Amino acid sequence: MKTETLEPLDTTPPFAAPATAPAREKVVEPIPSLLQIKNILVPLDFTEMSLKALHYAVPFAKQFGAKLTLVHVVEAPAHAPDASFPALVSGDRFAAIEKQLDELIPPELSVDTTVRQNVPFNGILEVAAEINADLIITTTHGYTGLAQLLKGATVSNIVNRAPCPVLVVRES
Repeated sequence: MKTETLEPLDTTPPFAAPATAPAREKVVEPIPSLLQIKNILVPLDFTEMSLKALHYAVPFAKQFGAKLTLVHVVEAPAHAPDASFPALVSGDRFAAIEKQLDELIPPELSVDTTVRQNVPFNGILEVAAEINADLIITTTHGYTGLAQLLKGATVSNIVNRAPCPVLVVRES
């Protein structure tokens, strides 16, 4: 039977200065952030759950010095079979929605608001592309059954088609 002798392990940290190096003051340099978040998109439908996304987005915007864009997408009303295009939502309704969005703006942040008329996920994705969003923060409403098929598809489509990462805030 052959016996091998093992050498003692070197227990000095791999980045330790040699024992003979002159003493230096410790200088801690900031590590550059790997994430560059400049534009955060927050889709809102004014439900309590969607406003939860805004509560997450504000600290993100402050931490990264990012600009928030709040978007509300008005789904076009169904059109009559004989109409060649869907009816447009009135300018008064758009103005009322813009006012609601403006009331949600935190005063200490740079915030834009926009209102669109479209299929909700398409409108959200259009705005994300236009502003070069670095992050979308949205919520899931915890729908089940038929409501999940109809409304849950919005979040699913955003997650699957977004040009940037998406943070989905759960109902809890």
